[in-house]
Amino acid sequence: MTALAAPPPPVREPAPDRAARRGPRRSGAGRTLRGGKLAYVVLSLAVLVSAFPFYWTLVAASRSNADLAKVPPALLPGPNLARNIQAVAEEADIGKALLNSLIVSGSITLGTVLCCTLAGFAFAKLRFRGRGALLAVTVGTMMIPPQLGVIPLFMLIAKLQWVNQLQAVILPGLVSAFGVFFMRQYLVQSLPDELIEAARVDGASTGRIFWSIVIPIARPGMAVLGLLTFMTAWNDFFWPVVALSSSEPTVQVALRQLGGGYVNDQSVIMAGTLLGTLPVLLVFGLLGRQIVGGIMQGAVKG
Repeated sequence: MTALAAPPPPVREPAPDRAARRGPRRSGAGRTLRGGKLAYVVLSLAVLVSAFPFYWTLVAASRSNADLAKVPPALLPGPNLARNIQAVAEEADIGKALLNSLIVSGSITLGTVLCCTLAGFAFAKLRFRGRGALLAVTVGTMMIPPQLGVIPLFMLIAKLQWVNQLQAVILPGLVSAFGVFFMRQYLVQSLPDELIEAARVDGASTGRIFWSIVIPIARPGMAVLGLLTFMTAWNDFFWPVVALSSSEPTVQVALRQLGGGYVNDQSVIMAGTLLGTLPVLLVFGLLGRQIVGGIMQGAVKG
């Protein structure tokens, strides 16, 4: 008699099927990271350190000069905020200064974002003779202290009869070497050459490519550059105090007129500083989430 064949061994289920039955497992790239207690402590300290200067400005703006001279100083807001703001309005034309700063900062921001995006696109994706040399000269101007150009620049605006006029502050800031370099680096990483070549094949001109392709892709970088430019233009003091007078001031020029006398009234100065800081905080509050969201969206798509 022939021996009976041994039964075949049981078929084991492959590992991928067992893994699929247990459910999807997150890989290292998709794993959710959770911060520990130390991370929350460090972040809380960072928030306190960052927010304390603004809080102290609010405290000082709502106190009197005598309260600020006490040791230890008061750490809670006082009742004098409205009176100090009224003193600011009496000592300086703060309303006109805020309007002038808004005009100057808004114009510089729009001009810088547009011009720097155009130049950055040209340096990043267009081929023309002398591109490397021109980019090197543009970046090299960042190493020159801006104070060296004050005298020739003032002579130029005096010859154009622009002294004490807002265009004397707006036009020199419409383009920045940092903005050109920033947008060039952004477009090198974010704008594929194949996309431009496909648009060329479809018959699009360089201007059409810029408005229809470059601007939508560069929008997150433009938003970041716009926010940085607005803050820089709003806080600029050196050139506006040279080109403008107290009759046509920006916020920083108007703040110089506050708290005058034998003893500087620090509470009035802080009240004016608080008024000059609020528009910047408002702009950041309105655009900060969109800027960060746009950057993250561009990073994920890239």
